[in-house]
Amino acid sequence: MDSDDRTPVCLDYSKIAVVTSFLTAFIKQRKQRIGEIIKTSNERVWTCAKTIAFLKMEHSKSGTGSQPRSSSDINLGPSANPNAKPTDFDFLKIIGKGSFGKVMLAKRKCDGKFYAVKVLQKKAILNRKEQNHIMAERNVLLKNVKHPFLVGLHYSFQTSEKLYFVLDYVNGGELFFHLQRERSFPEPRARFYAAEVASAIGYLHSLNIVYRDLKPENILLDSQGHVVLTDFGLCKEGIEPEGTTSTFCGTPEYLAPEVLRKQPYDRTVDWWCLGTVLYEMLYGLPPFYSHDVSEMYDNILHQPLRLPMGKTVAACDILQGLLQKDQKKRLGAKSDFLEIKNHMFFGPINWDDLYHKRITPPFNPNVAGPGDLRHFDPQFTQEAVPNSVGRTPDMSSGSAIASSAFLGFSYAPMEEDYLT
Repeated sequence: MDSDDRTPVCLDYSKIAVVTSFLTAFIKQRKQRIGEIIKTSNERVWTCAKTIAFLKMEHSKSGTGSQPRSSSDINLGPSANPNAKPTDFDFLKIIGKGSFGKVMLAKRKCDGKFYAVKVLQKKAILNRKEQNHIMAERNVLLKNVKHPFLVGLHYSFQTSEKLYFVLDYVNGGELFFHLQRERSFPEPRARFYAAEVASAIGYLHSLNIVYRDLKPENILLDSQGHVVLTDFGLCKEGIEPEGTTSTFCGTPEYLAPEVLRKQPYDRTVDWWCLGTVLYEMLYGLPPFYSHDVSEMYDNILHQPLRLPMGKTVAACDILQGLLQKDQKKRLGAKSDFLEIKNHMFFGPINWDDLYHKRITPPFNPNVAGPGDLRHFDPQFTQEAVPNSVGRTPDMSSGSAIASSAFLGFSYAPMEEDYLT
């Protein structure tokens, strides 16, 4: 079918079964491929080993510049936080794992506050030449503290062997977890989540950051049921309103047509991804999903958007706008987040109330407290916490070289007294 044929096709109820019949196979394959992303340098798919229950730890985007040849090529300035140390915390549980390290539930000794501490192994990062990307993620995290729906970085520090991100602890579960359990959401619930996500994306865009990897696995719920967007490993900084980038990256089910065509793309790529997530919340599957990746890519590029009956005119209209294959005609192409806010689908939303969390979430995860880990994968929480994560290693010549690769990583805001 011609790629310019963008007329949405409505299905009757007898055909909905055809769509939903993919659900079981989709969930099985999705759990196997949650970590899939597209490697830029050689344009191959790199599959992560496990699903991360809290924060994804795969930092596999490749920048357009050349990689440093050795750790000595990186000098980002002196550490701003030399006093923080692992012994400031009691590390209680593992709540996520990845190729560079683990995410821990940790209790700070000085005040009893709980945090998610992301602990990364320097050697693993250096072996993969990913140090610049770790620093880029940190830079994005530093800008998140002023938005209610983005996970916040409280501070970071390092030892000779490890990097430590001290992050907001969020234990309401991944949106994917709840969507998998309930298959789809009613429109009011989907609208609430989409609005909070759109608010977060709009804020990133205002900072000239394109997110590029929006999917249900990267959307967490806090203990009250509000959205918390996580995992900034694929973010691209410095994209002006009219600017573009060409890095081929993302997650297969959510790739926009212009990314698949390897064309320059702009911030509207995030609005395409919002459309795929909204579609999945309403119908239970991404809009162009196929168990065959090649067929799915062909669907994204050439097949019209299919909208099974049973949804409101407003829902169908915003899906048609967000999932417009031509990025120049896509909803958000003219005035970015303002277009999204003003769409009739979000008519019931008071955006000021939403931002200040004055709207009661449609679902409460009902967690009993910080120790309630029911929404984390037991394969992580039942694993013993290694003793090495809570101690400061002795400096050696090898670890000194590793340390020099991450100068400037440590960070602490002036207003927060975190020291014991």
